[in-house]
Amino acid sequence: MQNMNRERDDKIREAAQAIAAAEALLVSAGAGMGVDSGLPDFRGAEGFWNAYPPYRKLGLDFYDLANPEWFASDPELAWGFYGHRLNLYRRTVPHRGFGLLREWAGSKPGGSFVFTSNVDGQFQKAGFPEDRIHECHGSILHLQCAAGCPGRVWPVGDREVDVEEGTMRARPPLPDCPFCGSLARPNVLMFGDWNWQPERGREQARRLRDWLEAIGNKKLAVIECGAGTAVPSVRRLSEQLVARPGTRLVRINAREADVPSGQIGLAGGASAVLKRIGELIPGA
Repeated sequence: MQNMNRERDDKIREAAQAIAAAEALLVSAGAGMGVDSGLPDFRGAEGFWNAYPPYRKLGLDFYDLANPEWFASDPELAWGFYGHRLNLYRRTVPHRGFGLLREWAGSKPGGSFVFTSNVDGQFQKAGFPEDRIHECHGSILHLQCAAGCPGRVWPVGDREVDVEEGTMRARPPLPDCPFCGSLARPNVLMFGDWNWQPERGREQARRLRDWLEAIGNKKLAVIECGAGTAVPSVRRLSEQLVARPGTRLVRINAREADVPSGQIGLAGGASAVLKRIGELIPGA
C-alpha cells in the first residue's frame, strides 16, 4: 500500500510539472467531469435507472432515450428526458476543479481550449470563453427544429420545460421552432441522429483547429477528465495530440486511467485529483 501511495504521489508531481511547464493548455472532458458537481453517472443501465427510476418501469435506458425518433413518436417523453436534464444543468454549480483549470489556462502564453463531449454548458458557466470551447456532441442549451429547418440553431435562453418527475413526461407547451412553428429539439447529437444540425459544432471545430495551428511548436499539456472508452470521442483526440512534439497527456479517470507510453494516468475523480495537482503547481 505504501508503494502504491508513493507511486501515485510521484504521478501527481509529474502531472503538476508537466502542466506548469506547458505554454498552452487543452482541457478535454467527458461525462465523468460533471459527477463531482453532483450530476448523475449514466454508466450502465443500473446507474441510469438509479438516477431516473421511472425509466426502469418502462425498460428504457440512456441509449434508448437519447434517440431523435421520440420527438416524432412521443414528444412529451422526449422532452421529459431532455427537459429534466436542461433544468438540472441550469441548477448545477461547477465543482472547484473547473476553477483550477481556468486559472491554469489563463496563465499560458499560448492560451487554452476546451474539447468536450458534454452537452451541459458547465464550462461556460465556470467562466471559460464561449469561443474557446468545442462541444463535439452539441449543447442542450441550444435548440434546432425537429422538422428540419436547415441551418437553424438558436440559444434556449430562459425557456422552461415543465416535467412531471413521477412519470418523467413534459407538460405542454413544449419548445417550438420560431421559424416554422414545429416542435423544437435540443441541438444535441443523439444515437442514430441524421437530422442533427452540425453548423455550430463545425464552427467550434474550425476554431480549435486554428488554435492548434497557431500555437505551433509550443509545449502543450492536455488535461483529460472523466472521458471513458464507451464513447471515445474525447480520448481519441487526446491520444492523437500525444503524437504532436512537446505534448503531454494527463488523464484523470475513476475507472479507465490507462494511458499511452510516456503519458500520465491518474485514477480518481476530477475535483479531488485536480486539487492535489494544484497544491504542487507554483503560484496556483
